[in-house]
Amino acid sequence: MAAATGSAPKRETDPKKRVVITGMGLVSVFGNDVDTFYDKLLEGQSGITLIDRFVASTFTVRFAGQIRDFSSVGYIDGKNDRRLDDCWRYCLVSGKKALEVAHLSQNVLETMDRTRIGVLAGSGMGGLTAFSTGVEALVQKGFKKITPFFIPYSITNMGSALLAIDTGLMGPNYSISTACATANYCFFHAANHIRRGDADIMVAGGTEAAVNATGVGGFIACRALSQRNDEPHRASRPWDQDRDGFVIGEGSGVLIMESLEHATKRGANIIAEYLGGGITCDAHHMTDPRKDGLGVSTCITNCLEDSGISPEEVNYVNCHATSTLAGDLAEVNAIKKIFKDTSGIKMNGTKAGTVNPL
Repeated sequence: MAAATGSAPKRETDPKKRVVITGMGLVSVFGNDVDTFYDKLLEGQSGITLIDRFVASTFTVRFAGQIRDFSSVGYIDGKNDRRLDDCWRYCLVSGKKALEVAHLSQNVLETMDRTRIGVLAGSGMGGLTAFSTGVEALVQKGFKKITPFFIPYSITNMGSALLAIDTGLMGPNYSISTACATANYCFFHAANHIRRGDADIMVAGGTEAAVNATGVGGFIACRALSQRNDEPHRASRPWDQDRDGFVIGEGSGVLIMESLEHATKRGANIIAEYLGGGITCDAHHMTDPRKDGLGVSTCITNCLEDSGISPEEVNYVNCHATSTLAGDLAEVNAIKKIFKDTSGIKMNGTKAGTVNPL
């Protein structure tokens, strides 16, 4: 870390390489409006409810962050809407809403150089319903009954691809799949595309829709989920001594990331600035983190150095906060290692209310 060497951290000053946020869009258990979503979080409300999308009565976990009353009207045409896996429906709506907030309507985009605008929307699970339905058709009726959309709507890059097809964005386009960290990886790489000059604007985020029998059953098999079926709204309880696992949920969150120079020239409203990020690997276990939190603490160090920020400047940490026995402890150990004086730092996680992919 720069501060440890005795030199002051240096922040990027080149407006071509500084990255700002000019739009936000989401689909969540609290609806598709960013302001409403934020208000619900501040109020401490929970969107975790009993599952009714499939018969879960025999499952040891019967609750989730299930989205209800979702509407894609005005964002996806009816024919495609009926075919799409929810994972991609959520991505298209949140992505187009983010573009709207950034004042990048389709009419505006058509006047711009769309080879300089990319999409990087990741997914940990991809189109799990499309995949499950395809496998079911194969087993019950044979390969000839598999829909031709089975592969396209199952693979994880389809969110980025469909959003680009609908909007004509021809810049960098791919997906990243790194489980719970997916959207953060997308933000990191999207920002670096802008820093390197590959793009002026990147549409970046994550999308998940695994609240189905396959997804819930699979996570139960991993023994990762809370089993508080009698109080689902209190099941996600990070750092609590009685924590017993995380809560599966669904949704999508997308940011419009843009070079400061480009945003300023077009008079965009700047919501925030992305200063930097970092990527590491525990190289330890498929699901459990290192007990000493070394992978996390190293990542934080890299983030601070890339951002040009000293530990003393940090006053808030949004944690992974899985509510798992091993995960919470490792995360706290890592934070204490980097931030020696934690008295002035606020720390929490938003999973308890939403279990969103962001």
